[in-house]
Amino acid sequence: MVVGIRHSDAELDRLFRALADATRRDIVARVLAGEPASVSALASRYDMSFAAVQKHVAVLEEAGLVTKHAQGREKLVRGNPAQLARARALLAQLESLWTSRFSQLDAVLAEPRKPKE
Repeated sequence: MVVGIRHSDAELDRLFRALADATRRDIVARVLAGEPASVSALASRYDMSFAAVQKHVAVLEEAGLVTKHAQGREKLVRGNPAQLARARALLAQLESLWTSRFSQLDAVLAEPRKPKE
């Protein structure tokens, strides 16, 4: 686990595995940008079966990126911006660690070289 992050490795793996697929990223973007959408409405936007889209939504739901709520006979999918904020926080922390390493390297390289005796 990365220092300072309050997610287990398994949670982080689910989150980034869910975001690794272009269709799932598009589904998240669609439900965050607009009104909640039914799974059947989402499925009509992709060149794949309803079952395939339903599986994508299940992966996103397991990762906490979307939630499903029953409305009549349909299941509406809503985005969860808080989970995206957690992913962003983790990436920002990793970036901070990385840039800190560069700063340390810059400091070492800026030190005057001692002449060989």
